[in-house]
Amino acid sequence: MNRKQTVIFGIHAVESALKQRPRDIRVLQLVEGRDDRRLNALAGLARNQGVSIERVSKDTLKEMSLGRHQGAVAVMAGASVGGAKKELLEADLPELIAQQDGPGLWLVLDGVTDPHNLGACLRSADAAGVTAVLIPKDKSADITPVVSKVACGAAETVTLVKVTNLARALETLKQAGVWVYGMAGEAEQTLYDVDLRGSVAIVMGAEGDGLRRLTRETCDGLVKLPMLGSVTSLNVSVATGISLYEVVRQRSLVAN
Repeated sequence: MNRKQTVIFGIHAVESALKQRPRDIRVLQLVEGRDDRRLNALAGLARNQGVSIERVSKDTLKEMSLGRHQGAVAVMAGASVGGAKKELLEADLPELIAQQDGPGLWLVLDGVTDPHNLGACLRSADAAGVTAVLIPKDKSADITPVVSKVACGAAETVTLVKVTNLARALETLKQAGVWVYGMAGEAEQTLYDVDLRGSVAIVMGAEGDGLRRLTRETCDGLVKLPMLGSVTSLNVSVATGISLYEVVRQRSLVAN
């Protein structure tokens, strides 16, 4: 394997790449000797998109991927995965805000470094219809093949904004009328006590350390999820999904 090559692997991630970024795929590699409906569907999609197909051995796919490939690996033409539909920088944030039609929903990840957590957060963000996900350029997981696999296609659809200064980016959101709420276990009020029907940003802290001091101080308020059992915290990706869907729930009540 050429270590400079980047790949996307897994049925859902490869399917999303074929639909969203076919020109970035150098070749689609499918395991040989398997008559599988899902793999055949990928092959048909690749042919329609003009993507070359190779049938290769299980050992070859195992070497190419970094996890459970499910018989499909897309070898990308670029030097990095860069899977996001729109990967923007902090300077693009004001224009992105201005383009928002209706209440925005922003997910801010303050230093999530585990690629599995980032992928799961992107998957929840896509499902909840977030406007964009903000992550720091440094001290954060990047979009890697593992992230793309865990995200099940969301890495190719979610708008991702990489910011140099997270606190400054939060101030930009606040100046545009976005209410910024940081998730913190020591908060006095729960997420369910807050009106989330307007434009809001949900800020999640890093695994273990939580929100950084400056991030915490920049938020309009701190909220928490009620913990009714013996555990004192949730995995960041689980907490993200719960928090985003509380926003969805409140807004659905208004719509109905």
